[in-house]
Amino acid sequence: MLTISTFLSLLFTSFHHADDVVRGLAPGKFSNIIPIVFLFIWLYATMLVLEKRRSGYITILVISILAIGLPIIHMMGAGMSGGRIANSTGAFFFVWTLVVIGVTALFSAVISARALWSLRRERQRS
Repeated sequence: MLTISTFLSLLFTSFHHADDVVRGLAPGKFSNIIPIVFLFIWLYATMLVLEKRRSGYITILVISILAIGLPIIHMMGAGMSGGRIANSTGAFFFVWTLVVIGVTALFSAVISARALWSLRRERQRS
């Protein structure tokens, strides 16, 4: 479940970032390397090396919590003010990706926190 939910969060975050660039909310410059690095680390932790390891769960937890902030930032006004998004084409997709990111990232954060708690219990028993 963690792998699927985290991958969905990552996928929709990449869709949303691309939409931000197209709308001019994020610069289409070299500074886009920062979200690319975050997405890479998230993917790396989820799919490849860090799965079922403490470091992987911590990485997924931290980045999922950061991803939960995306809808919060946008709903507090970044890009939403003045009807810039609401009155544009594709507003539904923009908002829908925010909702999906919020739900899947929160789900991933909860699952990774539970996995960390389980690892802690297993180590205490040993």
